[in-house]
Amino acid sequence: MIDLSVRRRLYAEEIQATSNLRTSAVVEALAAVPRERFLPPGPWTIRGEADFQQPPRTTPDADPRHVYHNLAIAIDPGRQLFNGAPGLLAMAIDVLALEAGQRVLHVGCGTGYYTAVMARCVGASGHVVAIDADEALAARAKANLVSMPWVAVRHGDASGPFDETFDAILINAGMTHPLPVWLDALEAGGRMVIPLTVLTAPPIGKGPMFLFTRTADPARLDARTVSFVAIYSAIGVRDDALNAKLGDALRTNPFPAVRHLRRDPHDPGASCWFHGFTSCLSLE
Repeated sequence: MIDLSVRRRLYAEEIQATSNLRTSAVVEALAAVPRERFLPPGPWTIRGEADFQQPPRTTPDADPRHVYHNLAIAIDPGRQLFNGAPGLLAMAIDVLALEAGQRVLHVGCGTGYYTAVMARCVGASGHVVAIDADEALAARAKANLVSMPWVAVRHGDASGPFDETFDAILINAGMTHPLPVWLDALEAGGRMVIPLTVLTAPPIGKGPMFLFTRTADPARLDARTVSFVAIYSAIGVRDDALNAKLGDALRTNPFPAVRHLRRDPHDPGASCWFHGFTSCLSLE
């Protein structure tokens, strides 16, 4: 029987290889954070990346070794709410290029596993704010992360203004647009990863995941596509009109080559903050 610490190391190295991770801190965090502590008791309901259209299956028992694969694992099967596949979320964290001492915002933290991974990356000299719209999940995350005092867990939809700025933001739920308060909270040179999705089989949406980087120009952010995802949709902060526009745009071009976002100076506070793609994203 392989020791769990060894199994976590093998799992981290496998995710590093298959997701092409470039940041050693992410790999070390995957090898250190015990995923089973952030999950309900096993046996677990699981789903692989390749069988998303198939019904989920159940692990044969509650041995923690089963969670150290590139699997999405249910934290609430009745609501189709999963602790996402590590290959995808580790890739999202990797492109944020986290460093020790940085400040991170995690919206849609669930029970806190990927929050813990990011908290390991920035270390005790850093600061992580984790938010979830589900009060029970936020409470579980707070309990799960009690050993990391540099992490603050809050219940809410993260739509209100922040009294601090962040070097990195991970939006871990499907959105129709980036909220202005999130972009305003980005530090100079800050990065944000966000999935922009269309509701295909509610509550699950599909669409591209973007990396936005704040530039010296306060009206412009650099952008690139990271991946294509199927993800649980954000609660209370999506825009139905933009969902329809996003759907039309993605039917025409499922992998839009977005290079930057530009603020509309005549409409700075609206949810539709940018010119171009779905009236929000520039395709220049």
